[in-house]
Amino acid sequence: MPNDGGAAPAPLTEGRFDGREAFADLVREALAAAASQGWNEIVFSDPDFVDWPLGERASIEALQAWSGRGRRLLLLAGRFDLVERGHARFVTWRRTWDHIVECRATGGRAGATEEVPSALWTPTWCLRRIDPERSRGVCSSEARARRDLRESVDERWRQGRPAFAASTLGL
Repeated sequence: MPNDGGAAPAPLTEGRFDGREAFADLVREALAAAASQGWNEIVFSDPDFVDWPLGERASIEALQAWSGRGRRLLLLAGRFDLVERGHARFVTWRRTWDHIVECRATGGRAGATEEVPSALWTPTWCLRRIDPERSRGVCSSEARARRDLRESVDERWRQGRPAFAASTLGL
């Protein structure tokens, strides 16, 4: 999907980042770019998503602009309880767009949350927190970095189980 001006979209930030605010800004930047760059798939991966700006109005507006037919959002976490408690807007958006969102959790196994990379993957760019505690990491559009990250996430995805249902059905 082309952007409004017909010009090529601005490239996303490359290189190292340091700190929670820098990390959150990069996630916001990626979400804002999702629709204009026409990404069909986005992958969020984190042990618990506590530091992600998913509950912010701007993040939800960006996800809403990106959402549509042929889109897919994958979320991998060690656990989703902190998402449910801390990101109410995202939980509501997720219910509406359940048909494009797939979630898996690795929790329940000893050490499983530490195995989950803190990362955001797109077809053209990726971000990975190498030190999640201090929110230090790197972002890149390099093909090898994207491929390596996707392989790492896919391996944990296969080990996970469906989680974070859009609704709870009772009998």
